[in-house]
Amino acid sequence: MTPALPVRPPRLRPGDRVVVVAPCGPLAPERLDGGLDVLRGWDLDPVAAPHARGTHPTLRHLAATDEQRARDLQEAWCDPSVRAVFAGRGGYGAQRMVDLLDWDAIRAAAPKPLVGFSDVTVLHEAFAVRAGVSTLHGPAVAGEVFLKDEATREHLRRTLFAPESVRTLTAPSVRPLVPGRARGVTLGGCLTMLASETGTAGARRDAAGGLLLLEDVGEPPYRLDRALTQLLRAGRLDGVAGIVLGSWARCGPYDQVRAVLVDRLAGLGVPVAEEFGFGHGDTALTVPLGVPAELDATAGTLTFEVPATV
Repeated sequence: MTPALPVRPPRLRPGDRVVVVAPCGPLAPERLDGGLDVLRGWDLDPVAAPHARGTHPTLRHLAATDEQRARDLQEAWCDPSVRAVFAGRGGYGAQRMVDLLDWDAIRAAAPKPLVGFSDVTVLHEAFAVRAGVSTLHGPAVAGEVFLKDEATREHLRRTLFAPESVRTLTAPSVRPLVPGRARGVTLGGCLTMLASETGTAGARRDAAGGLLLLEDVGEPPYRLDRALTQLLRAGRLDGVAGIVLGSWARCGPYDQVRAVLVDRLAGLGVPVAEEFGFGHGDTALTVPLGVPAELDATAGTLTFEVPATV
């Protein structure tokens, strides 16, 4: 039996109330304020979650305690007056709090857009597998790229408000690492987070029938090799239909990164497109996760069969 597709959330409309959470690292106050201002400029009604400005009492790499960060996310998701949840940044910490969420309550709540990337990959995977909801691999609204790059902001805005206008994704840099076409449901995100999820409670067993997104930041080629090899050895790439590679910022010279990608992925015998323009780059596309699409690695396009939001 073919598994049911994740449920797509409603699109946003002017006046909608949205919440910015910090499920991972602490947010810089001025960047959080800047992100809230951008959302107000979209005619939204944004608020910061209670601990979005917090810091863990002893672990300075976390925005607040695991329980506080989980409570902020759950309350925002389960509040019927909130129409979307934005992660302020990535960093590290989602793994520590994801099992503290009440997944029965989350499944019972109406779906809404969840936006983020990097460490938020853990939450994208959890909402897909445990709650059956599609999400958006998009910029962190208190992040430098979102605040500085108009193209990044505009692509997220259109995905949220007018998803029909961004059904086909591409970027000037896209090229085929392995040519060909494939259809499947999008999944994935940050490579090292996907690798670290292997074997954990509720983790996806494999990528069967999927178009897998991969990107990362600050990982030298041998660490990328290690993460890809772990996914391969664990069977996490079994049945994958195609692969879409994003940015590899600060991962070393791209020719060395590319050599690892070719060595580890080309042998799968599926289409692979590289340099697709999502992730930790200077400009970042928003890519829906949990939505059926067609990858044309030769042409450098990813075309969604339905809009990201309804």
